[in-house]
Amino acid sequence: MTSVEQYLHAYDEQLRTDAETPSAVSVTRLGPLRLVTFAGGRGFITYRDLGDADAGEIAELVVTGLKHFQVDPEITRVEWKTRGHDRAPGLGEALIASGFEPDEPESIMIGPLEALCEGVPVPDGVTVRRVVGEGEVRAMSAMVDEAFGESVDTRLADALIARLGRGDGMELWVAETDGAMVCGGRLEPVPGTDFVGIWGGATLPAYRGRGIYRALTAARARSAIESGKKLVHSDSTEDSRPILERSGLVKVSTTTPFNWTR
Repeated sequence: MTSVEQYLHAYDEQLRTDAETPSAVSVTRLGPLRLVTFAGGRGFITYRDLGDADAGEIAELVVTGLKHFQVDPEITRVEWKTRGHDRAPGLGEALIASGFEPDEPESIMIGPLEALCEGVPVPDGVTVRRVVGEGEVRAMSAMVDEAFGESVDTRLADALIARLGRGDGMELWVAETDGAMVCGGRLEPVPGTDFVGIWGGATLPAYRGRGIYRALTAARARSAIESGKKLVHSDSTEDSRPILERSGLVKVSTTTPFNWTR
């Protein structure tokens, strides 16, 4: 196999299991589906594969999977995570018919952690560090929401604070300049695998193009290496994909989130 094929095989075998959702409040199995409830009223649907299911069977899975969350009034939004390399006839059409809306496709990026650390200086005037206190976590979460162009969602901050309290291995990192947070992201070690995930990375628009995101990524990678991990994966927007490619990661597939909102 080529390195891309090897990485994709490792992704399917190691990450598309319970390892994909370490912060889940609960997981219910529905055939091949994993119906995951997260803190903050968020549902999530994922799977290793859909086997030989045809379009009719897949449409039935979509309807039944969504109903699982619709009967819980605490759930306000549900994400169905699709992958570009899956065999899933009629899935997109079935999701749209049930009220899901597709986001922009993202690139699944995988590579060695060491590649993210080589020759990455911290820009002048920038400090990169972990945050753990409640006030700092809320400030980071609000900044990341702003960087993504979204309204501030305090429920996401609540969920991050709860996870830090449980000590599930997640790390939160920020980059600051002039005492203000301008970039942030999570590091998610995946227990029982060679992987860590780099998630939620975002930089305020006025500070992009300065190497700040790359420095933040390098800091997270060094922390992961110290804990014994070897590989990194990330679902990357078109803003971050070129940065990760320059750092030695490769695109192995795509993922498109489909979102339902109550």
